[in-house]
Amino acid sequence: MRRPVLSGLLESMSNPSPHVFKCRVYYEDTDLAGIVYYANYLKYIERARSEWVRSLGVSQTKLKDELDVVFAVRRVEADYLSPAVFDDELTVETHLKRLTAARLVLDQTVMRADKPLFSAIVTLVALTSAGSPTRLPAEIRQLLD
Repeated sequence: MRRPVLSGLLESMSNPSPHVFKCRVYYEDTDLAGIVYYANYLKYIERARSEWVRSLGVSQTKLKDELDVVFAVRRVEADYLSPAVFDDELTVETHLKRLTAARLVLDQTVMRADKPLFSAIVTLVALTSAGSPTRLPAEIRQLLD
């Protein structure tokens, strides 16, 4: 039964605006200079992607368990524009840029207020739980296209 995996997806797709995820910079996120350690931006955008998928009504756990499909990052093209510091409130915007049979390309930007701090183009691929390439379920491709 596929419906639980896609529950709520159709209703959510009527709004093409970017997904917005908010987070705060904690002390543990910073380096000796007091700025966000570069690798932590990847964590912020990962959390935002997970919340984007969840907001669409797609359960990644059910997608794996019921359809044996998981997402994996294939490529990240990142630009570090300006540093974030302890206690900043950040916003991560996620836009679907491109969709193919087995791949999603997302544009993600980390911002403080209206100032972009970090920008990334992230390519996700669909894999089986064993790591073999697979196609995205037709329902997901159709709804995102």
